[in-house]
Amino acid sequence: MKCRTFTCIVCPNGCTIETRSEPGKETQVSGNKCKRGKEYVLQELTDPRRTIATTVRITGAALPLCSVRLNRAIPKKDIFRVMAEINKAHLTAPVRIGQVAVANVCGLGADVIVTKNMDRAE
Repeated sequence: MKCRTFTCIVCPNGCTIETRSEPGKETQVSGNKCKRGKEYVLQELTDPRRTIATTVRITGAALPLCSVRLNRAIPKKDIFRVMAEINKAHLTAPVRIGQVAVANVCGLGADVIVTKNMDRAE
């Protein structure tokens, strides 16, 4: 029997969730205070995913960097590849919240979107 322990990151409870699995049997999950905790742990066991929040260089704004994030989670194994693409991006002011900075990054179906309005510097 394989046992693993997770700290849930889905909600503020931060439940300690334990799993027990045996080949050919359904994984047992305990310790979660909500349904989302169980879903999170099962996702972590089969296909861990993450979102990224970071910055992109911007020209013509008062600040040199603009905050961005992914609009959906990507496979955890692709984080470094996605960050390499994000680091190549360069924006020009003005930009608006929700504007796509990098579309379909690395072909994963996630867009990098702007999270802060940035006007042209005066």
